[in-house]
Amino acid sequence: MASPGPRTTYRYSNEFKATAVRLSQLPDVSIKSVAQSLYIHPFMLSLWRKQAREGLIMTKGVAVDKAVAAELKELRRMKNAYEQLKLEHDLLKKAIAFTSDRRAKSSPLSTP
Repeated sequence: MASPGPRTTYRYSNEFKATAVRLSQLPDVSIKSVAQSLYIHPFMLSLWRKQAREGLIMTKGVAVDKAVAAELKELRRMKNAYEQLKLEHDLLKKAIAFTSDRRAKSSPLSTP
């Protein structure tokens, strides 16, 4: 079977890597959300974080845009709120199904 085409390899600048690492170090921001917002794989960002810890990527002096940081924090907050709402919705569905089932079992059968 032939491969679908040549594999594309992207090269990112050290500034881009350093900015991504700095964004991932913000409080209340997950690596996954930073990676998604930058359209990179979370593993790649984890690798860059490791390289930064080893001194291969310099993150000192890299400014983080406050609007981007605020957007990432808001994205994290909204994802958490969404997950909470999803849990509540599932719980309500189960409660409705449970009470409907009990009501059906407890009501006398009507005979024609």
